[in-house]
Amino acid sequence: MALARTRRSDSGMNYWPGFVDALSTLILGIIFLLTVFVVVQFFLQQEVAGKDTALNRLNAQIAQLTELLSLERTGKSDLQDQLAQLRASLSGAEAERDRLKGELAGAGTGASEAQGRISTLTTELEGEKRISARALAQVEVLNQQIAALRRQLAALETALDASESKDKESQARIADLGQRLNVALAQRVQELTKYRSDFFGRLREVLGNRPDIRIVGDRFVLPSELLFETGKAELLPAAKTEIDKIATALLDMAAKIPADIPWVLRVDGHTDVRPTGTAGQFKSNWDLSAARAIAVVQYLVSKNIPPQRLVAAGFGEFQPLDTGTTEEAYRRNRRIEFKLTER
Repeated sequence: MALARTRRSDSGMNYWPGFVDALSTLILGIIFLLTVFVVVQFFLQQEVAGKDTALNRLNAQIAQLTELLSLERTGKSDLQDQLAQLRASLSGAEAERDRLKGELAGAGTGASEAQGRISTLTTELEGEKRISARALAQVEVLNQQIAALRRQLAALETALDASESKDKESQARIADLGQRLNVALAQRVQELTKYRSDFFGRLREVLGNRPDIRIVGDRFVLPSELLFETGKAELLPAAKTEIDKIATALLDMAAKIPADIPWVLRVDGHTDVRPTGTAGQFKSNWDLSAARAIAVVQYLVSKNIPPQRLVAAGFGEFQPLDTGTTEEAYRRNRRIEFKLTER
């Protein structure tokens, strides 16, 4: 620690506050963009939901109009059949009238009887003409209704096409915003990975190349014997010196990581498979591993590490590094691990 203070005093001006302010301004801008994205996505989802409702309503109207159009066409066909029958009857009546007029002109006897029949047929003919005129008027009305239905159907299809086009545009905008959010999150993960590498590199510098302290994947591993006596969870005086170095490296790194990156240092306690015994302070290896992790976390808090950046976890004997039954395997499994990870 004295060496770290000497280096800081020799370095001259401290540029870290300005660097942190710049990073904070950048992060606030990113948070604002993410907030705008969430709000825009919410309103786009509401708009898409409204468009789906409108599309369903338009489809229902189209179905009703199609059914009405079918009924109108059926009625028109019936009226046309009736009109054809009336025209046939009219043609027959006219033929009968002409025949009777010919008979009347060619013979004098029975003229009055023929004239009566002519009058009757003429009356029937006028009635048939009136019925035919009404049928023609109904057919014309049906034609107008069919044309109006066709215009409504075309308008509904146009509105439906427009709604589908807007829906596709909204879906494309949502997909684009989702892709941009994924890119932003991926950048955050990459930043945390970079800071994790810097942290482990700093630990290597302060602790040196010691064979009993090693890096395993994304974890920094210390043997339990370096920190605790067998079966106990109180830190040894020599262990506090090593943890002081870790605390110094962690404080330096905490000043560099942007405040909006949700990182924590997880302290994991592990034991070997041999039981602790019921007569001791701890009833199980799980209790012992958790107590040791908590002891390390509490000491880091006493060294001004923010408690919200620390997590204590006990794994007992259930995540061994070595599954063997030799003393060396047991020694490797008794360990404390430090892992910089997302919260």
